[in-house]
Amino acid sequence: MILHGIIDIENCLSTMSAIEKISIKKIETKILNGRKINVKVILEVETKVYSNDDISLISNINNLSDIQMLNSTKKVNSLLGKGNTSVSAKDTIGINEEDEIAEIMRVTTKIVNKDTKISYNKILAKADLGVSIMYLTEDGRIKNASCLIPIMGFIDMENISEENVCDLEYSIKNLVIKPNNMDSHSIYVEAIIEIECFAYEEKDINLIEDLYSICEDLSYKQKEITSMSNKCKLKDVCRINETVQVPEMENGKLLSTNAVPIISNETLRNGKVIYEGEISLEFIYESMNNIESRSVSIPFNFEIMSQNLDTNCNINTSIDVLSDNYLTNGSNIDIKIELEFNVSSAKNENVNIIDEIETNKCSDANIYSMVIYFVKPGDTLWKIAKKFRTTIQDIASINNIEDVNKLKTGQQLYIPKFVKKEVAV
Repeated sequence: MILHGIIDIENCLSTMSAIEKISIKKIETKILNGRKINVKVILEVETKVYSNDDISLISNINNLSDIQMLNSTKKVNSLLGKGNTSVSAKDTIGINEEDEIAEIMRVTTKIVNKDTKISYNKILAKADLGVSIMYLTEDGRIKNASCLIPIMGFIDMENISEENVCDLEYSIKNLVIKPNNMDSHSIYVEAIIEIECFAYEEKDINLIEDLYSICEDLSYKQKEITSMSNKCKLKDVCRINETVQVPEMENGKLLSTNAVPIISNETLRNGKVIYEGEISLEFIYESMNNIESRSVSIPFNFEIMSQNLDTNCNINTSIDVLSDNYLTNGSNIDIKIELEFNVSSAKNENVNIIDEIETNKCSDANIYSMVIYFVKPGDTLWKIAKKFRTTIQDIASINNIEDVNKLKTGQQLYIPKFVKKEVAV
């Protein structure tokens, strides 16, 4: 079955890169006849697009000696590189000697225990592939087998270091489940897993926020760019202990389970992200020689706290089921589940940069020698110096201002005329 879909995203260009996250929300099956089954699947597709552009910044102007610049230093995260690799994870799961497999009935998989190591221009990605198999024996019994298969892959990336932040995505591209010959009493498992990595580096950039010339008229344009900053990774574990009642199972036997966490709402507040969601549980059980299934949802609320989180953050969350245990007692099922929340957080900020500077002869003759000015709300020494074509240093010196960042509304200032010092040749 091949699915096609289109997602409309404003300002999306073909040159941009995209990150997709697809999750199964619901599966419904219906037997049409003895040979056909109707399957209905509801998928949720989340797509984020981005571009990583090289931006030229004007950090200095060399042809004007009297230029005044308001500079600032900003920490940003830029994409250092991206890469991917495909790895094969394979193993053999042993089963009881008395079991002769007639049919594989159900297979569930999960990728857990994810870890990343960086060294020598390489990214080492480590994880475990959890595989659970329900099978039918030749004598009509239903049994289960499971294992954890190590995953390890290397991604080459020039100039990568331990200080960089890496986002890794794992996806299972192919899965082979095959019973071995009867004498070996085992099941062969092989999976092809694609690992994709996006690596980010933090660096300081020097920006000119504003500028003017005392002896020339300057005109310039500004353009807005979007930068990423404060990139970080967060991880925490949510433990859920619940008891659910399934009356249909009172005289039955629990055969297989599957737990799928779903986030329904995500709220950012200063210092924390609040999650609301549910765990969709599917129970397969045997009752009166029939195989039945029952779906149950358990709501959860969870918070992750960090000083790096605020309402301006853009976050991406994935949840792994680390462990799930079920104990039946009549029609009650005691459930213990550990969910690992993996959060990638960053701030997207709009920054104005100076572009296309032009100079003209000064139209203001600056005929005054001194001006008395009273500070207004919102004034800074930079704004005042720019208004009267002088310098912050001259205003601070003549007014005995020790801290140029502190002004009081109504404060009286003497504004001196700037005198350009000629350099003898």
